[in-house]
Amino acid sequence: MGPQRIVCLTEEPTETLYLLGEQHRIVGISGFTVRPAIARKEKPKVSAFTSAKIGEILKLQPDFVVGFSDIQAEIASELIKHGIEVWISNHRSVAGILDYIRRLGALVGSGDRADALAGEYERRIAEVQARAAAMPRRPRVYFEEWDTPPITGIRWVSELVGIAGGDDVFPERAAMPLARDRILADPLEVVRRAPDLILGSWCGKKFRPEQVAAREGWDAIPAVRDGELHEIKSPIILQPGPAALTAGLDALSAIVQAWSAKHR
Repeated sequence: MGPQRIVCLTEEPTETLYLLGEQHRIVGISGFTVRPAIARKEKPKVSAFTSAKIGEILKLQPDFVVGFSDIQAEIASELIKHGIEVWISNHRSVAGILDYIRRLGALVGSGDRADALAGEYERRIAEVQARAAAMPRRPRVYFEEWDTPPITGIRWVSELVGIAGGDDVFPERAAMPLARDRILADPLEVVRRAPDLILGSWCGKKFRPEQVAAREGWDAIPAVRDGELHEIKSPIILQPGPAALTAGLDALSAIVQAWSAKHR
């Protein structure tokens, strides 16, 4: 039932299909895929995020291609011109990730397994929220997705920060789906919002807390003063799939809980 030769242009469909036991359907993956690690060994890498090897994809004779967001619109358009069926999801929230898992599962005839998987994640989320509710004080959190220019966290990240027990200091920007709308024209706005925690996940490169702490005027920020600058690896938080709801949320919760233990 469903497509038999799937190309995944981003990591989250690959991870989801492996978790559902449907990895035999995958014939090509994104070069940025790190979860699960075995996928990099088993599957040919045919795309980046903003580009793809269209000829290589066509050679794989896919009957379904899965991608994410308007950023992949040109890739999708080119494949559609070649008669390939393409699904570009555009979910940006925790609820959207859960729904995505269920929809992708249904597309490959694994609706029950997908519903069970999403239900497991919903229970994990509830458990993290319960731990957070017991904290006497919630930290103010600045999440930085990129450094030059500074870009604040996307919606699902902001929501996961809240689930873990923190309060995003830029909730209004989290609602903006495009990165360009989350650029901070004035980095001193972070100083004014005085976060207790600074979390960095610079997509594709290592977070450098010493560089952040050295920014002009940022020494006045409580997080900088207290040395509360932490990295969360981008593969576990910046892709809207299972990783964010598991390893990503666990990393956020550990940081927030450690901060809370110091501020009882």
